[in-house]
Amino acid sequence: MEHDGTVLDVDEDDIEKANPPSYDRSEDLASLLYLNESSVMHCLRQRYGGNLIHTYAGPNMVVINPLSMPSMYSEKVMNMFKGCRREDSAPHIYSVAQSAYRNLLTTRQDQSIVLLGRSGSGKTTNCQHLVQYLVCIAGSTGKIFSAEKWQAVYTILEAFGSSSTTINTNASHFSHVVSLDFDQAGQVASASIQTMLLEKLRVSRRPEGESTFNVFYYMMVGADSSLRTELHFNHLAENSAFGILPQSKPEDKQRSLQQFTKLQAAMKVLGISSEEQKALWLILGAIYHLGAAGATKDGDEVGRRQFARHEWAQKAAYLLGCTLEELSSSIFKHQAKGLQHSTSFRGPPDEASQGDGLGPKVTALECLEAMASGLYSELFTLVISLINRALKSSQHSLCSLLIVDTPGFQNPRLAHQQRGATFEELCHNYTQERLQTLFHERTFVKELERYKEENIELALDDIESNTSLSVAVIDQASTQATLVRTLARTDEARGLLWLMEEEAVQPGGSEETMLERLFSYYGSAQGENKGANLLLRGEKPHLFLLGHSHGTNWVEYNTQGWLNHAKHNPAAQNAATLLQDSQKKNISALFMGRASGATVLSGSIAGLEGSSQLALRRATSMRKTFTTGVAAVKKKSLCIQVKLQVDALIDMVRRSKVHFVHCLLPKVEAVGGGDYRMAHGESPDSGLMTLDVSLLRAQLRGSKLLDALRIYRQGYPDHMVFSEFRRRFDVLAPHLTKKYGRHYIVTDEKRAVEELLESLELEKSNYHMGLSRVFFRAGILSRLEEQRDFQTRRNISLFQAACRGYLARQAFKKRKIQDLAIRCIQKNIKKNRGVKDWPWWKLFTTVRPLIEVQLTEEQIRGKDEEIQQLKQKLEKVEKERNELRLNSDRLESRITELSAELADERNTGESASQLLETETSERLRLEKDMKDLQVKFDSMKKEMESMEMEVMEARLIRASELSGEVEDDETGGEWRLKYERAIREIEFTKKRLQQELDDKLEVEQQNKRQLERRISDLEADYEESQRNIQQLKKKAQRLTAELQDTKLHLEGQQSRNHDLEKKQRKFDSELSAAQDEVQRERSLREKLAREKDVLTGEVFGLRQQLEDKDLEACAVNLKLEQLEAEVQDLNSQESKDEASLAKVKKQLRDLEAKVKDQEEELDEQAGTIQMLEQGKLRLEMEMERLRQTHSKEIESKDEEVEEIRQSCSKKLKQMEVQLEEEYDEKQKVLKEKRELESNFLSVQDQVRGGDIEVEKRLRKDLKRTKALLADAQIMLDHIKNNAPSKREIAQLKNQLEESEFTCAAAVKARKSMEVEIEDLHVQMEDISKTKQALEEQLSRLQREKNDLQSRMEEDQEDFNELMKKHKAAVAQSAQNLAQISDLQAQLEDALKEKQEIQEKMQALQSQMEFQEQSMVEKFLVSRQEAKCRELETKLEFEKTQVKRLESHLARLKENLEKLTEERDQRSSSEIREKEQNKRLQRQIRDIKEEMAELAKKEAEASRKKHELEMDIESLEAANQSLQADLKLAFKRIGDLQAAIEDEMESDDNEDLINSLQDMVTKYQKRKNKIINATATLCCHTNTTHEHYYLC
Repeated sequence: MEHDGTVLDVDEDDIEKANPPSYDRSEDLASLLYLNESSVMHCLRQRYGGNLIHTYAGPNMVVINPLSMPSMYSEKVMNMFKGCRREDSAPHIYSVAQSAYRNLLTTRQDQSIVLLGRSGSGKTTNCQHLVQYLVCIAGSTGKIFSAEKWQAVYTILEAFGSSSTTINTNASHFSHVVSLDFDQAGQVASASIQTMLLEKLRVSRRPEGESTFNVFYYMMVGADSSLRTELHFNHLAENSAFGILPQSKPEDKQRSLQQFTKLQAAMKVLGISSEEQKALWLILGAIYHLGAAGATKDGDEVGRRQFARHEWAQKAAYLLGCTLEELSSSIFKHQAKGLQHSTSFRGPPDEASQGDGLGPKVTALECLEAMASGLYSELFTLVISLINRALKSSQHSLCSLLIVDTPGFQNPRLAHQQRGATFEELCHNYTQERLQTLFHERTFVKELERYKEENIELALDDIESNTSLSVAVIDQASTQATLVRTLARTDEARGLLWLMEEEAVQPGGSEETMLERLFSYYGSAQGENKGANLLLRGEKPHLFLLGHSHGTNWVEYNTQGWLNHAKHNPAAQNAATLLQDSQKKNISALFMGRASGATVLSGSIAGLEGSSQLALRRATSMRKTFTTGVAAVKKKSLCIQVKLQVDALIDMVRRSKVHFVHCLLPKVEAVGGGDYRMAHGESPDSGLMTLDVSLLRAQLRGSKLLDALRIYRQGYPDHMVFSEFRRRFDVLAPHLTKKYGRHYIVTDEKRAVEELLESLELEKSNYHMGLSRVFFRAGILSRLEEQRDFQTRRNISLFQAACRGYLARQAFKKRKIQDLAIRCIQKNIKKNRGVKDWPWWKLFTTVRPLIEVQLTEEQIRGKDEEIQQLKQKLEKVEKERNELRLNSDRLESRITELSAELADERNTGESASQLLETETSERLRLEKDMKDLQVKFDSMKKEMESMEMEVMEARLIRASELSGEVEDDETGGEWRLKYERAIREIEFTKKRLQQELDDKLEVEQQNKRQLERRISDLEADYEESQRNIQQLKKKAQRLTAELQDTKLHLEGQQSRNHDLEKKQRKFDSELSAAQDEVQRERSLREKLAREKDVLTGEVFGLRQQLEDKDLEACAVNLKLEQLEAEVQDLNSQESKDEASLAKVKKQLRDLEAKVKDQEEELDEQAGTIQMLEQGKLRLEMEMERLRQTHSKEIESKDEEVEEIRQSCSKKLKQMEVQLEEEYDEKQKVLKEKRELESNFLSVQDQVRGGDIEVEKRLRKDLKRTKALLADAQIMLDHIKNNAPSKREIAQLKNQLEESEFTCAAAVKARKSMEVEIEDLHVQMEDISKTKQALEEQLSRLQREKNDLQSRMEEDQEDFNELMKKHKAAVAQSAQNLAQISDLQAQLEDALKEKQEIQEKMQALQSQMEFQEQSMVEKFLVSRQEAKCRELETKLEFEKTQVKRLESHLARLKENLEKLTEERDQRSSSEIREKEQNKRLQRQIRDIKEEMAELAKKEAEASRKKHELEMDIESLEAANQSLQADLKLAFKRIGDLQAAIEDEMESDDNEDLINSLQDMVTKYQKRKNKIINATATLCCHTNTTHEHYYLC
């Protein structure tokens, strides 16, 4: 041990596999790697230690009571679970409520949540949390059902239905069902509470150390002065017959005061008026005063029953609103009449009265207790009615959700109490047993039946039977005796409730006779083995033990006074009448209102009020339970009412989808609300989170959670009908919808579902196709739901986008229409402005409104009249509708009542007709028996007369003989001597025979003692073998569970491999898409490079033009300077003539024309330059954007390629590790099989050795047989009658014949086994051959895989080289972009220079205009022409430069095309290698399938081996039985031989002895043949197993 270092020896068979540490706090027990009891316990302990009290157990929930109030139930936590699926939420009680609510909304089917567990395990607290969550999350119309109202409901229920016990400080003592009805929108429309099995007797009688209901203590402490005065509580009684005494501790009084204030506030919240509250307090006060009044023990001196203290009884009568005489007569009088009436239900009145006279007399205290319990029962029913009145609603409801809360298993010995359990505790335990049976039925029986109906073969372990035996002990009904009105006790088995009813009305019936009959039906009187029977005797006569929860919870019951529960006490029935006839109006009004409606079924179930359709349906269902078949006859029986109430509860729950919550008790101590402990300053200590391991293990075994988890893991828990599955998940396969259309008609739903599942690429082991529905493993359907939600969200997003686009287009069209309307309005306004001053228009606008006013006034008057008429009609129709509604409601309620009454009458008539038929058949049977007896009596009478005649004749003959002897007295002496000698001989013979008989008797006694010792030895051996068998069974079960876990783990690995293959295929498709994208990007890059070269050429040309323009500008500047100089010269030459002036003007005009032409050319060139600059800028921006995106995509692709390479390497390593682990596991299994085989051979050798010893002993016995038979023949000669020897010989012959038959059967079995062994040899040879071939193929694939890996490495190197080239190209493009930016800067400088030149040209033009008035010489013009010619030569030079650059660009394009061709070749080689890799993967998958087939064949061979072993065991058992018979026969013969060993002289018996010896030798030979056949069969089996292991 780790904590103290001690060494503990543990049996190897008791060790179970442990899960990895990552599973220590697993949220779902079904997800454990190894599912066994130890791992489940460890997981629960770890979670509980971490304050994680909720755990999933497959579809169920496990809750361990934390014994304190944790902070995990708040509105914030509720909102966390709102709208979540079960798979997405952590285990919590809110998760169960959310799952049930979600199923209710999706399926529109009724749901129910059932809480199971022991008392004190927190069922009521979890029920409150469930209701609060549903009310908070679902909401209600107008917030009618608030959390505050439900808190008030549970406050009232806790006060009136709970009390403190030794196990639980706030235990519930009634069962209740909370019904929440939901409307179409999923909101709470109405609610109600139904209660049953109230412990009403707790008011007056309860176990020692326990208290009565809490409301008495609250009222005695919390009542104010006025209420205390009215209830006469100013002076409380010192003692009470009911044990209701005020509290003495100050902290208890303080708590009761707070709770009473809280109770009054809760009643105000539920709308209970002050008068109604006062009525409740009056009845409670009356019950208290009745206990204080008490009753006389044995009556007074006259024998009357009466109160012990009349002053307290007077107070009780005053509070109840009646007189003391009326109260006394209701309690103590008319008892005999009432009891006679109650017992006459099963028999005639005279028999019942006789039974009454013989039975125990009802005491006065019992009558008083019956009145108190009846009053409290009526009060509790009234409280439930008031609660339902506050919860009911007239809204329409669609479906409902039920929450079932019942008291848990009660066991006084668990709380270390030395008392037996009461009848009320038996009723609560019976209710829990029925709910456990429902859990077993829903979890195991229904699932297995569904698999059988759908032809699904599922290899499951042996599921243990349910708790039907313990339930049958309590409520099993007889098929006939329950319907026959007879007092006779029949031998047909019946349960305890039926026996109580019968013994209550039987003359002299008692609890002892009831128990004797019960044990004769179900139990054994020994009570030694608890596993064999669930009913055992107690230490005392009135005690018995009953094993609940599959024998894990043994409860000892004390039956003293139980028959009083089966007897009707009129005082309890008079309680309702007393309250209805009360003089206090507030009491009588409440109970008279209840009496008018059918709110209670036989006084059993409370809370069936309600006007909604679902409430009426529930009430009808319960009425049907109480009025059908046997219930119609027994519904007035107090004991059978318990069964009927539980039947109604189970029937109501069975109609819905059930969710189970298992509440576990962590340790045995008084548990209660954490608020009470915290209110008194008690801090929760560290011991609160500790667990009682043995108690927790017993609860787990009793609930059969492990079996439920195994069938959940191994089976297919989720299933859907074909059509529903196709309609729901058709959205996941849009290609099928496109192929067939949205509304295509499906002829074969199964084929359509198979096609859909194939398209979803699910692993075949994860689903199974049935006959009408498809079944899924756990978690598969939720995964499909997630995919469906994702696809639905995507489709909705696309639909929203389409809708928004359509709305935007519609809005645009509307804007266009509005624009057209605005233009039209503007046009009309313009027209109006033109005609507004026209006189005729003014006249028209003045007259037109007057005409319309006249017309509208007339129309308004007509419309007002029509409105008045319609209002009158509407009022009339509304009034008629209200009247019809009231009539329809009244008629519907009347119809429901009449239908219920009609159903009751019909069922009663059917039951009466059944009774009549059974009684008629019984009467006919009795008449027939009477006739037969009469015939027998007549025949016996005739025989008796004939016998009397014969006797008379014999007497006469005897008398005549005596007279003859007297006459012949003389001749009679001789005969007398002979007679005396014969008498002496007879006496001697008698003595000798007596001696022989004594000797034989002594020998037989010795033989008997030896046989007894032998039997004791055999019994010890048998017990040892049974223990060994149990251990082997346990080990086999453990190995089977581990094998199932391994299979599930293997299936999980296969599903993960399947997912990896899917991801690999997805990665391949993405990689091909990425390669296509790279190809497209390369083509775009080439296109951009070409455009870049073109732009570079254009830029170069523009640069040349810019240089030319610079030269031209310089030339123009020089020209300007010259012109300025000429202008100065011209200014100095003012004396020249007119002719030269005209010539200069002409030259000037020519120059101006040339200048204009040059300006036009310059403008055109400037426009082209601007366009080229814009195109260059646009292309540069596009280049920059493409360069950035390309660089990002290349980086992302590099990262993805690297990640994919790493993931592929990891997957390969994981697959290799998994293969190695599977190989190791297989070797372990083979090793265990070899060990079992060796054990089997050793056992077989032991059996052979035992057979040889038996042969030796039989040979010794055979030698003594001859003497035995000779002596037997001598004795037969002395005795004339030889019938006994013939009988022995016949017995020996019969035994020999049986042995011959057994031997023949063994020979046949041997032949059949030899044939099967030969078949197995052939199959094993085939399997070995196929296995060798598969291993060779696997090695070949491994070599191919290595080759592919080497090729992939080479391709990777080539790919790296290409990436280097690609990066170099990217760097070159970056350099080119830098050059383009430089050229752009130069272009901007050129544009600036151009603007300066234009400014200078403008200045030159102004100067030219000035020179028009002056004279210009010719040489200036020639100079300008020469400059123009120079510019033309420069332009031609630039054109040659452009051609040279274009040729260089063509060479670059050719180099780029070569690079693209190399890249295409590399990509094609990569594609080929990927295809080869896929082909290899397919081959590997085929090999895996073949390996799976081999595993199946191996399992089949092991199964046949098991069958052969079973046959061998059967033969060995037959052989052992024959040997035992032969040993017994030879033992008897040997004993006789030893007795008469010296008397073997007779020769007449030799033939008989020889014949017997021959028979014995023949038998010995046959026995040897059987042994040889068994040995050869074992040898064949061993060879088969060795061959199998070699394979």
